[in-house]
Amino acid sequence: MKTAAQIKREYYLKQILKYLIIGGVITFASILSPTLPFQLVKRVLGEKNITRRKSTNVFYYLKKKKFIEIRREGHDIHIALTLEGKRRAGKYQIDDLCILRPKHWDKKWRVVLFDIPNASNIIRNVFRAKLKELGFAPLQKSAWVHPFPCKNAIELLREFLGATSKEIILLDVDKLGDDTNLRKIFNL
Repeated sequence: MKTAAQIKREYYLKQILKYLIIGGVITFASILSPTLPFQLVKRVLGEKNITRRKSTNVFYYLKKKKFIEIRREGHDIHIALTLEGKRRAGKYQIDDLCILRPKHWDKKWRVVLFDIPNASNIIRNVFRAKLKELGFAPLQKSAWVHPFPCKNAIELLREFLGATSKEIILLDVDKLGDDTNLRKIFNL
C-alpha cells in the first residue's frame, strides 16, 4: 500500500509531466528569477503550502527517473521531456480522458469503427477498454457509439496507441436506424 507521501509525489509528477507535454520546453533565466521553478511547481500543482525544498525534490525525482532533462545554457535553464517522459505524460493524458455531456444533445451519434490487425491485439484490447471507460456503447465488436462530441478524445487515443486514421475511424451520423435502445442507455 502506498504512503501518503508516495501518493502526493505521484500526483506532483503527473501534473508536471502533463504541463510539460502541453508546453513542450520550459526556458527561464536563472539570474532573473531563481525562484521560477518553485513558482512554476506551485502554480502547476495549485498548492499554496508547497515549500522550495519539495519543488526542488519534484524536479530532482523527475530527472532521476529520466522523465525530464535539465540543461543550462549560459544564464538560461531549459527543462524538457525525454522520450520516456513523453510516454509517461501521454499515459497520464489518456488516463484523464473524459467526454463531457453538453446541456443539449445535438441529435448526432458518434460512431467509432476500428480495424486493428491481429498483430496488434494488445492495442485493440486497450482501445476497446478505453471506449468502455469513456462510456461508449457497442454496436458490434469493432463498432462503438456515443451521443456526444468526442473527436479530440479519439484522436488523442489514436495518436497514443500509434494507430492510423484507416485503423480507427470516427463518423458523425445523423440517423442510426432504431436508436430507442441507445437513447435509453445514454438517458436521452
